[in-house]
Amino acid sequence: MCKYIYSDDLLQYRFGNHHPFNQMRVKMTTDLLRATGTLTSDDIVIPRIATDNEIMSIHRRDYVQLIKQISKEVTVPTERLQKYGLSTDDTPTFAEMHEYSKRIVGASLTAVDLVMSKETNIAVSLAGGLHHGFTGRAGGFCIYNDSSIAIQSLINNYNQRVLYIDTDAHHGDGVQESFYHSNQCLTYSIHETGRYLFPGTGRFDERGIEEGFGYAANIPLEPFTSDESFIHCLNLSLRRVIESYKPDIIVSVHGVDGHHHDPLTHLSLSMFSFQSVPRLIKSLADEYTDGQLIILGGGGYNIWNVVPKAWAHIWYAVKDLPPPTGRLPEAFIKQYEHKSKENIFPYWHDPTCPFILRTDSITESNKIILNRVLNYFK
Repeated sequence: MCKYIYSDDLLQYRFGNHHPFNQMRVKMTTDLLRATGTLTSDDIVIPRIATDNEIMSIHRRDYVQLIKQISKEVTVPTERLQKYGLSTDDTPTFAEMHEYSKRIVGASLTAVDLVMSKETNIAVSLAGGLHHGFTGRAGGFCIYNDSSIAIQSLINNYNQRVLYIDTDAHHGDGVQESFYHSNQCLTYSIHETGRYLFPGTGRFDERGIEEGFGYAANIPLEPFTSDESFIHCLNLSLRRVIESYKPDIIVSVHGVDGHHHDPLTHLSLSMFSFQSVPRLIKSLADEYTDGQLIILGGGGYNIWNVVPKAWAHIWYAVKDLPPPTGRLPEAFIKQYEHKSKENIFPYWHDPTCPFILRTDSITESNKIILNRVLNYFK
């Protein structure tokens, strides 16, 4: 059984009209799934709003108080804002920031509530996955780290042993930081190497500290990595990690900014990877966690021709439906073609796939990193 957490209120988390982070992608995904007939009103759960105490299970009080001040339009010196990772090009401030951020966190906590109460095995909240939020600092379009807060709830309230899986093109640095000292959550991130991409972290030798040593796994991939190498590295490393760790539940972030049409990263994945990833993770949940799985969104910045289709594949996967093919529903095309700043490609597959130079050397470099990580989990 699967549930889909959504409300139009989640779209109010917004940095401005010209910012690359645009939650309209969540509505577009929802509308696409509705148009296919695979998502009905019976599947959708309206999210609750997180409490301040739930947010402070991860975030420092002084940071939360600052976000609340900004939300009330209290004037705060720029130097102080920047100390907390705010008032930057990536993470500018906006009115009601605290309230709208609480809704994103509340949606992810609703997913926790649904799975832990046995109302469903799988809960999907695509508005979440804000994995760059640190305990006392914003970053990378993320104010509150809903992923970390959801994991902390699973640990504190349900004594769960959590495997966090992050397939976003950017390293899941905020979640790793939250649990870098903990052995109750193993954080796994497969991403483009930080040599060239924000946030610059996620080396293979970042493994945790103190009780958390050995409970962080990172697979940094070369720029222009394509489907075959990505899926190979993901499949082998993730199976080795889950066999070693034996979690009670999986929380996964499904950023789709590794697609070759995404404007912010340098991976060269096609829609095939985004069909494959959720199916692999669901199969692992079925095998190792009695089907318990919480799925969050993450990055993805081509909202017209990538994100809705890629995220729709998640729903098809968890519902055990075959991947959709052919033409997109006409109702969806008509709903959005006049709003798009680019032509909407009206098919489920990609319009073009780039020719990648040095494919063999990229693959070999990725295998070297993969083998080093596999050695950690013998």
